[in-house]
Amino acid sequence: QVQLVESGGGLVQDGGSLRLSCAASGFTFSIYTMGWFRQAPGTEREFVAAISCSEDNTYYYDSVKGRFTVSRDDANNMVYLQMNSLKPEDTAVYYCAAGRGQIYMIETMTSYDYWGQGTQVTVSS
Repeated sequence: QVQLVESGGGLVQDGGSLRLSCAASGFTFSIYTMGWFRQAPGTEREFVAAISCSEDNTYYYDSVKGRFTVSRDDANNMVYLQMNSLKPEDTAVYYCAAGRGQIYMIETMTSYDYWGQGTQVTVSS
């Protein structure tokens, strides 16, 4: 059974940091590209960051470049999102996603096969 379980969300002040974790099971983690998406109330889910399989190439949404860092631990089937200098506009539910192989359209939700349930991140001003 495939599972993606996010953790690490919470309430933080403007300028603070959080580290999100995503524990994966039920599939061959090392051959999947891992992505992070987020969805704020009343908006569509949007791409945040991704890390490819094998070459560990990383990709970021423009508004989080330089503030967020995505990483993975294939030995433990984990993917992380380190979020620094958080802003109120980063407030959203953050989702972990897995897509098989090298993904061409990295920012497209339909490129991913599996999704977690999400973890809430709230940044207060």
